[in-house]
Amino acid sequence: MIRRAGPLAPARRRLLGLACTSAASALGPVLSAPASAATPAPAGGSWPVVFRNPDGSEVRIAAPPQRILSTSVTLTGTLLAIDAPVVASSVNGDRRFFDQWAAVAKARRVQPLWSLNAVDIEAVLLAQPDLIVVSNSGADSARASVRELSQIAPTIVVDYAVNSWQAVARQLGLATGLQARAEQRVAEFSEKLRRVAQAIRVPEGLTTIVSYNGPGVINPVAMPKGSHGVLLAALGFRMESPDPRWHSGLDRPDDFVKAQYEQLSALQSRTVFLLRRAEDDTAALLNDRVLARLPAVQTRQVYGLGRNSFRIDYYSASEIVDAIHRRFAIDGAARPASAPTGRP
Repeated sequence: MIRRAGPLAPARRRLLGLACTSAASALGPVLSAPASAATPAPAGGSWPVVFRNPDGSEVRIAAPPQRILSTSVTLTGTLLAIDAPVVASSVNGDRRFFDQWAAVAKARRVQPLWSLNAVDIEAVLLAQPDLIVVSNSGADSARASVRELSQIAPTIVVDYAVNSWQAVARQLGLATGLQARAEQRVAEFSEKLRRVAQAIRVPEGLTTIVSYNGPGVINPVAMPKGSHGVLLAALGFRMESPDPRWHSGLDRPDDFVKAQYEQLSALQSRTVFLLRRAEDDTAALLNDRVLARLPAVQTRQVYGLGRNSFRIDYYSASEIVDAIHRRFAIDGAARPASAPTGRP
């Protein structure tokens, strides 16, 4: 959704005109090209940088940005992780930053903007960005406003749905001149994964990640090739592949299959992680009479993946890895599965 208050007021038109002039003269024109890759063109450590959007269009960034506005609350986490100069960001549906990096945003005085994709052009103008970041998909995508935003500052589009946070960090690193910091973050996290994979005992059999919502609504199931599936696979878990025919969305099930509740009964995994649930918040599934025969319910191997596990960025991924380390550590620090309450 785009919030527009009808015809532009005179002051707003003047602001937009000044912003357009500034963007055109100081930051270079917006280019277009028939390329298909969703990665930035090689920068070679010099400026300007030509960033390639997922649709093949290209954006010229004249100099390292100093004031970045993120229209995607999901991408803001990765921008903060590479120490990009974010001055303003959209917020989530609760009108808050994501908990996993909210303290970092507060310390860096990031200005909260609109909720999800309710773009406010006046707020963009007041933030005076020299780079605007838009997500290609998701509830926080402002892709429909790219043309309007591009009149204010170079506007790049990044697809976090089909790329890991590491790939996104590298794209944003190139667009901001922070390639070295992005590579450092990726290397630090890879080392963390390596150490934890060696320090845990992974349960036997297949593993599934489910956004369990109960009957009557969609219950998304993670695909192995999605960011959540890839993360757990890197720790040694064997991920179950849900039937793509379960998908009820119009989009491709790249990350999650939007399954109906009754289709969950076909899952074969002996271990299930619940999305957006605290580590011990598993009673709802364990007490579900319809799903009582699920192998994971039978083995009592149902775990919360973490309250902040909905979106994978550097911060939430680190939380997930730390939680898995605590639970499955070989050295005896692992805790037993949570005791269900009111089991039928």
